[in-house]
Amino acid sequence: MEKVNVEHVESRTGPADVKRPLTRALGATDLALNYFELAPGDSFAFGYHAHAEQEEVFYVQSGTVTFETDDGDVQAAAGEAVRFAPGEYQRGTNRGDERVVALALGAPQDGGELDLRRECPDCGDRTSNAIGRADDGGLVTTCEDCGAETGRFD
Repeated sequence: MEKVNVEHVESRTGPADVKRPLTRALGATDLALNYFELAPGDSFAFGYHAHAEQEEVFYVQSGTVTFETDDGDVQAAAGEAVRFAPGEYQRGTNRGDERVVALALGAPQDGGELDLRRECPDCGDRTSNAIGRADDGGLVTTCEDCGAETGRFD
């Protein structure tokens, strides 16, 4: 058995105000687990994405998250959970004024190939993107087709 205080796990840089990766802290081997706090406008992910081999479940503890999906937008409010199958595209964003607190679970832990898509200003379309480290220590997303920067995260 392992136990951890979520507040003692260091937050990671990304598109969410707070992302605390609990997987390693709990010694999990078959499951990815992350605690999130999304300020208004924040997202769980760097862009619209799908994991080739991982299903994801999001449990919303407080606030409301809007998930962009191929079938349109889906809202999940406090006390609700949403599941995405492997290969299913989605992106959850806090479009409201209230802070969101949520857990994200993924299995298996290694999700396989990730297809991350963002709007590219140069290509004029949503393209596959890569995530890399910026010179200032933050993270940056770039279009895999033309190399243009599509996002920057501190």
